[in-house]
Amino acid sequence: PDQNSESPELPLPGGAQRQHAQAQARTHKTRGSTNLRGNQPVQSSRLPHRDAPPQFSTPLCPPVSPPPGRGDRRRRMAAAGAATPVGAAPRVGLLYDDRMCAHATPDGEKHPENPERLRAIRRKLDAEGVASRCVDMKAKEAKEKYIASVHTPNHIKLIRDISSKEYDYRRNKTARKFNSIYFNEGSSESAFLAAGSVIEVAEKVAAGELSSAIALVRPPGHHAEHNEPMGFCLFNNVAIAANYLLNERPDLGINKILIVDWDVHHGNGTQKMFYSDPRVLFFSVHRFDYGSFYPCEGDASHCFIGEGAGEGYNINVPWEHGKCSDADYVAAWDHVLLPIAEAFDPDIILLSAGFDAAMGDPLGGCCITPDGYALLLTKLLGFAKGRIVMALEGGYNLKSIANSLCACTKVLLGDNFTYNSPRMQPFESTWRVIQMVRDELKAYWPVLSSKLPDNVPLRSAPSYIEPYASSGSESDVEDVSELPDAISSVNVTQVVDDVLSKHITMLKLDEDNLATKNTSSDSVQAQDDGPVVASTRIYDLPFTWRSALSKVYVWYASFGSNMWKPRFLCYIEGGKVDGMSISCFGSHDTSPPRGTMWKTVPHRLFFGRSSTPCWGTGGVAFLNPEINYNDESYVCMYKITLEQFNDVLFQENRLVKDNSEDGKLESPSSPLIGLSEIESVSSNKALHLEPIKDSWYSNVLHLGEEDGLPILTMTCPSTAVAQHKSGELPLAPPSETYSATLIKGLVEGKQLDANEAANYISSAAARSL
Repeated sequence: PDQNSESPELPLPGGAQRQHAQAQARTHKTRGSTNLRGNQPVQSSRLPHRDAPPQFSTPLCPPVSPPPGRGDRRRRMAAAGAATPVGAAPRVGLLYDDRMCAHATPDGEKHPENPERLRAIRRKLDAEGVASRCVDMKAKEAKEKYIASVHTPNHIKLIRDISSKEYDYRRNKTARKFNSIYFNEGSSESAFLAAGSVIEVAEKVAAGELSSAIALVRPPGHHAEHNEPMGFCLFNNVAIAANYLLNERPDLGINKILIVDWDVHHGNGTQKMFYSDPRVLFFSVHRFDYGSFYPCEGDASHCFIGEGAGEGYNINVPWEHGKCSDADYVAAWDHVLLPIAEAFDPDIILLSAGFDAAMGDPLGGCCITPDGYALLLTKLLGFAKGRIVMALEGGYNLKSIANSLCACTKVLLGDNFTYNSPRMQPFESTWRVIQMVRDELKAYWPVLSSKLPDNVPLRSAPSYIEPYASSGSESDVEDVSELPDAISSVNVTQVVDDVLSKHITMLKLDEDNLATKNTSSDSVQAQDDGPVVASTRIYDLPFTWRSALSKVYVWYASFGSNMWKPRFLCYIEGGKVDGMSISCFGSHDTSPPRGTMWKTVPHRLFFGRSSTPCWGTGGVAFLNPEINYNDESYVCMYKITLEQFNDVLFQENRLVKDNSEDGKLESPSSPLIGLSEIESVSSNKALHLEPIKDSWYSNVLHLGEEDGLPILTMTCPSTAVAQHKSGELPLAPPSETYSATLIKGLVEGKQLDANEAANYISSAAARSL
């Protein structure tokens, strides 16, 4: 393509772990009717086999009637939303303390995780008269000995000291050593208060002093690792509270804890802290996007199920893309979480309540409504005698987070609840993910062995979605129908699994480009002159997809002037060559191609349009998208990253602009081709990019594979070919300078000599369509 008007095999997550889990699953299948759970055998007769938990008043998923038996009372309570005995008003604790608003960016920079999140929720609860109906609670700082149950001494010391004068001149530098972290003078107190607050409310609920409770805390916690803060999180608040109940207060009788993490991001820190502990059942439903969505770690995959005594107690439901809505989450509840929760029979539920999967959130890109969250919470009330502790995690649209949490608070208070959001359907990918999760876990939880319902109406996954550009924090969007057809990012990195299209096995991961992590248990110790680690940050959306796609390689097949390598490098490095009237902007990644090779393909080369800004008067090269084995066209293939391929696609289709005011380049903040698009084009051989459907090179073709990598090119859509045939669009021979560039490519590529190359070009230009 030459309009030039500016326009790896990935490893299976888990690898050996997955093979081990499958082997273990096969072993468990041979153990008869006893399902071994840790050290305690649980007879499978106590784990009723059924497709789904009870029917609720929701149109989202077809119900499956459960058999009578042990869970009847729990089912009735869940269906009615009852967490306390009839006639008794629920005592719901609400902890809010303005001191946790002291944690803020050091210089007042805008940031999604900011103090207004708490204040917006509190204002909403006050305005609705909800806060006054709750038991008001104040925050308490956590004792270091309780935090030490999940974090290293150096981690605790850092957070304790980071707000002191000792760090005044190196606080920012220290923060840059970690992934998506900032510190200020209020960070230490806020972090200790957040951890202590979740302990406080959990203890009150466990003791029966409260029916349930909500801890409005920040900074959030579920990303914080054993030895380092991460992803806006300083201490892992929920993990600290869980360890406190299990190990410090045995008198409360809390022996089994269900942690439900519905934050849109995977709770990586919490998962690791209980990965081998059978007393904690950890359930996380999150965007995974084949490993590209924050925190971009493979252990968010469904095949990470725990290890040792905790094998089978770690459950990940990893969405493949954004735009998941109430229907998708309800399906995960009904067909994964609730059946397992009934078998596990927890004593208390700790809910990592992030609301960044809410519609309008600037980071999450999903579409849960406030009623959707209320419904998910209602479905949990039948377990653990309704003892639920909600601890705030993420959520960055102030109105969405306030409305969603308000709806949940009303559920805990026992208000009548009617699900009145629009009828929706789960995605096809949701049903596939749920089946994968059930297959992975059914040896440990026989209740998952039954067949999923047939004939469920499903939606197709979005192919390409423009990013939701608004910050979202003041969005008035409150209804699914008002949302833009948008998410903050699209599928960008693929992992191989046997349920995916065989074509995806062509993608290779460049191991050399992967960032390494320091796994030392005390690596959090800050050093004045230590290296600053560049890492994927939650809110850095353009760089999130670029970082992920920079590790995925494809072959880009050029049939026009890009066959001459110096001309192609203009799209990578910027600049121009002889004959070009305007310069290319170049790619964000200016690395040269990892390889070059030639091939012929069964597509017709032709020259269309009458002029271009780059080459002046004359046609430019296109390939007819239709395969014709009587045709043979040369293509020069460059091994480049999928990030670079998108940058070439942007430039070919005039999507890169030069902002003359500040001299900065403006380009799309999301890729046109992510991994879901590659799966589609691999299956269908062509993908017309709807967002740029009127551009000249809006049709991406899959020309085959080479060394396990897909061969992609870009050309016009079939509709444009028809217009060229009818004369609606002109066919025109190329200009001399343009022809000379093609000839240089063919000659220097040692495909043809100069005369043969000239005849090849003139023949293609002379033939009619």
